[in-house]
Amino acid sequence: MQQEHTAAVLLQVEGMRKWYSIGGGWLGKPAQTVKAVDGVNFDIRRGEVLSLVGESGSGKSTIGRAILNLDAPTAGQVRFDGKPLVGLTRRQMRPLRRAMQMVFQDPYSSLNPKHTVEELLSAPLQIHMPELTVQERRDRIDAILKTVGLNPAHRTRYPHEFSGGQRQRIGIARALMTEPQLLVADEPVSALDVSVQAQVINLLLELKQRLGLTMLFISHDLAVVGHISDRIAVMYLGRLVEIGDAESLLNDPRHPYTRALMAAVPNIDPQQRRPRQLLKGDIPSPLAPPSGCAFRTRCPHAQPACANAVPELRFVERHHATACIRDDI
Repeated sequence: MQQEHTAAVLLQVEGMRKWYSIGGGWLGKPAQTVKAVDGVNFDIRRGEVLSLVGESGSGKSTIGRAILNLDAPTAGQVRFDGKPLVGLTRRQMRPLRRAMQMVFQDPYSSLNPKHTVEELLSAPLQIHMPELTVQERRDRIDAILKTVGLNPAHRTRYPHEFSGGQRQRIGIARALMTEPQLLVADEPVSALDVSVQAQVINLLLELKQRLGLTMLFISHDLAVVGHISDRIAVMYLGRLVEIGDAESLLNDPRHPYTRALMAAVPNIDPQQRRPRQLLKGDIPSPLAPPSGCAFRTRCPHAQPACANAVPELRFVERHHATACIRDDI
């Protein structure tokens, strides 16, 4: 499915697959294939936030790592500003790393506890901007710390001397040091207290508007992505099941899985609560996904035809597509 938007596209993901082979070679057991990502297509326009949503194990983080070539795709192509990335060596990727950065999920483990904040933030500058002097690096570090709401005087502190929210701000600062065009934020608030999550989300929104960042925001929480997204893509068992403008998708979800996710979002306003939709059964194993629509074994609207073929994304509205064969639900 091609996007209808005409604005300049920064990132294109075409037919991405990431399969893992497990087992085999031990007591004659045959190898099995886990299809973590199985044929995913989407674009991200410049200055846009696309949120990738789904349950744990749906393949969201795998896509984020594959985009940055941290874990190369099994098949398909990723294009950044028109340049193909799949198949590039580490040396060939190095010039592009400056423009593509990642914010990791856990601010506790993503920062080296033996390094000060200044050392952590200096590292990307030493790699990608070796021409800077020590004072120029320090000036840049101070400016970025101010940008993310931290005191530059604290650059000599170690990660354990900061709160969880402050540590995540340090992680964001590190990602911004090289002036990236694309930021992949992998569950950046899931390890934080609820009271801190809003602060980090607001910071990312402010940075997007001030710096013109393009962002892939990965999350399992539709309540979180509603505040930051321009568009939302929903994943289930390695495939996209719905994608559309945030307002359209949140107000009128078309796929039964998206509706179930929306119904699970807490809402204190009784007038806006959605009927709770309990999904039957368990998430199928990625080692043996169901034929046809992978969601059909849990879908309350499944028909025999749902088992015949994997449904492709199709537009049901302008800028809103779903991978469901039914229009009557």
